[in-house]
Amino acid sequence: MIPDFLVTHSGGFHADELLSSVVLTRLFPQARIKRSRAPDWITPGADRIIYDVGGAYDGEKRIFDHHQRGAPLRDDGQPYSSFGLIWKHYGRAYLAAAAVPEAHVDAIHASFDASFVLPVDLTDNGALSPSGPLASLTLPSLLETLKPDFDNTDPDAEMAAFHSALAVARTFVEAAIARAAAKLRAETVVRQAIEKTGQARVLELPMGMPFRPAIVKAGADHLLFVVHPRERDWCLTTIRRGDDGFAVRADLPAAWAGLTNGELEAVSGVIGASFCHNGRFVAAAKTREAALAMADLAVAEALPVLEDGLGHAIDAHR
Repeated sequence: MIPDFLVTHSGGFHADELLSSVVLTRLFPQARIKRSRAPDWITPGADRIIYDVGGAYDGEKRIFDHHQRGAPLRDDGQPYSSFGLIWKHYGRAYLAAAAVPEAHVDAIHASFDASFVLPVDLTDNGALSPSGPLASLTLPSLLETLKPDFDNTDPDAEMAAFHSALAVARTFVEAAIARAAAKLRAETVVRQAIEKTGQARVLELPMGMPFRPAIVKAGADHLLFVVHPRERDWCLTTIRRGDDGFAVRADLPAAWAGLTNGELEAVSGVIGASFCHNGRFVAAAKTREAALAMADLAVAEALPVLEDGLGHAIDAHR
C-alpha cells in the first residue's frame, strides 16, 4: 500500500534519517514527511512508513528503527542505521525509479551500500569515528551543520532546516548513484577497447571515462598508459596500481616533467606535445597522432625499467 506519511523523529536531525528520506520521497512523492515522537504517530499503520524512531524493526509492518535492544545487524555483524535498513528494503526500487538499467541494479545496490550507506550506518552507531582535520567535512558532519542554532526560537526552524538539509542530501545521493551507473557503462566501453587493443601497451578510448576498474577486471596487466580525446586536445595518462595512493604502473619520462609546448616538443621530439604534469602521471597533446607518439615513447622508456625490476624480483625469490 502506498503510504500517506513518512514518519521520522522530531528534534535534531542526523544523516541517517535524512538519507532515508531521500530514498522514500523519491519512491513516494505524494507522502508527507511527519516528524514526531508522539505514540500515535510512531505506531505502525497501513498509511505510513516509520524510520529512525519507534523502537522496532519489522519490514512487513514498515517500521525501521535501530535504537532498540536487539537492533538488527548485517550478516557480518556490523550495525544498521535507519538508512541501511531503508536501503536494504527500498534501495533496488529507488534505483529502478532513478532509471538504472535492470541489469545493473544489483551491482549498484551492493556497491552503494558498501561505499556510501555502510559508513553512514557505522558513524551513526558510533562504530566509526572520523578523526583528523577532515573529520568535520564528512557528509554526516556537514549535514548536521545545517541544524538551526541553539537559540533559534522560531517554531518552524527545525522543519525548515530539515528540508534544506534534505535537498543537500538528495544531491549527494543522486550524484553518487549517477556516478556508479556511469562507471558500469564505462566498463563496457573499456572492455571492448581492451579486446581491440590485444597485447599492446597503450589503450585508446573514445573519450575520457573511468577505466581502471575494467582494466583490473579484465586482468589487462600488460597495459601501461591510456590515450583519449578531450574537448580541444588529447590526453595521455598513467594507470594507478591500486585503489589507494598514487603509485602507477609506469611513469611518463622524467625529462618531460613540468614542460609545455615548444620545450616539451624539443625534449620529446613530438610535434604537438603540449603539456606534461610535473608529477609525470598525465600529459597532453594537440592531436591524436602526437598523443600516440608520446605514448609509444613512454612505453619504450618504461619497459626496460619494468623488465629489470621483474628480473630483480625473480632473482630475490630464488
